[in-house]
Amino acid sequence: MLKKRELQDCQALYELMVHPDVFPFVRHKAYSYEEFLFITKQTIEAEERSELISRTILDEWGNPIGTINLFDIEDGAGFLGTWLGKPYHGKGYNQLAKDAFFNELFYERSINTIFMRIRKVNVRSTKAAEKLPYVTLANETRKRLWEEINQGEDIYNLYEISKDNYTLYVMRQQKADDEQQLKEA
Repeated sequence: MLKKRELQDCQALYELMVHPDVFPFVRHKAYSYEEFLFITKQTIEAEERSELISRTILDEWGNPIGTINLFDIEDGAGFLGTWLGKPYHGKGYNQLAKDAFFNELFYERSINTIFMRIRKVNVRSTKAAEKLPYVTLANETRKRLWEEINQGEDIYNLYEISKDNYTLYVMRQQKADDEQQLKEA
């Protein structure tokens, strides 16, 4: 489902990224394939310096279909950035990728908080974030950070995922799965 970023995936990812329904929401925009290669190389190097964590999202056949990233890592927290190619929207890949990525971040890395900044005009992403039981709106609870991310032209909502809330969600899911298996047995 996820793998470390590799230059060999750039052609497929670039073609998916430039779709008009995807491109406006990509953090590191590339206006040519060569620029995308350069940005990917920089991303790989930044991960080696522990500045970010970046993964390629794969479909069930191992084809690259998007990326998921944790940017601006500082004091055990960072900002989530993810995009999927248009043909893969609404097919469950985003949630599968997030589950795998959050498990890595919270249980294999030293990450305790994941922030999501979502443009208020991005209705699709806002609805998706607000459906997740472990996500909280943090515009008021993290007011300074919310004001900091809203100094530019775009206006964002700030969401927070804490390790504790995510762990509680995972435990509840496991309990529900166990109960379902008992009913089926």
